[in-house]
Amino acid sequence: MNQQLVRRTEDYLRAMLDRGRFLSANPPEKRYRLEHSYRVANLGRQIAQSEGFDETELVIACLLHDVSYCEDFGETGWAEHGRRSAYLSRPFLESLGLAPDRIDEICYAIAIHVDDRADFPGERTPFALSVGDADNIDRFDVYRIHETLCRDRFLELSPEEKRDYLEQRLPRLRELSGMQMGTKTAEALWGERLSFSIRFFEKLLSQLKCSAGLVE
Repeated sequence: MNQQLVRRTEDYLRAMLDRGRFLSANPPEKRYRLEHSYRVANLGRQIAQSEGFDETELVIACLLHDVSYCEDFGETGWAEHGRRSAYLSRPFLESLGLAPDRIDEICYAIAIHVDDRADFPGERTPFALSVGDADNIDRFDVYRIHETLCRDRFLELSPEEKRDYLEQRLPRLRELSGMQMGTKTAEALWGERLSFSIRFFEKLLSQLKCSAGLVE
C-alpha cells in the first residue's frame, strides 16, 4: 500500500471534516464520521487484499466516501452525499497523480455508495461496489448495534416497548442477511455481521422475556 498517498488522504479527510460548521458544532458527530471512515477503509483494505484489487485505491476511496459531511445538508443532503463526496474528491485525487481512469472508477464507487446512482457515467465493477459494501458492513457491525441502541434510548423504554422494538428489528435483519454484495469476500463479511446481529437481538429478546417473571 502506498502509505504516502494514504496519509495525504487522511490529512485531506480530517481537514475537510474540520471545516464543516455542523460537525464543528457537534464534536461527537465529527468523531463518529472520522471513526466510521476509518472502519470502512479497513474493511475496504480487507476486501482489496482478498480480491486482488489495488489496496491503496480502495482504501483511498473508502476514506473519502463521506467527505461531503463537511457540507451543511439540505433537504436532500443525505441522499446526495455520495455524489457530493465524489465531486469533492475528484480534484484531490487529481492532485495525487492517479491515472484518469482510476480517478473515474474511484469517484464512481464513491458516488454510488448511497443509492446506487451516480450523476456521471460509470460501470458497476466489483471494485466500484466495494465502497458501498464496506460501508454497509460497518453499518451493521458491533459498534453500530451499540450506537443505535444508545441513539434510540433503548434502556429508557418500557419492557413492552423493548420487546416491540426487537420484534420489529429482527425481521428486517433476517431479510437483509441474503443481500448480494460485489465480491465473495464482502458477502462472507456481510453474512458474518448479520448473523451476529440476529443472534444478539434474539438473545436480547429472550432475556427480556425472562425479565418479566417466571416463564413456562
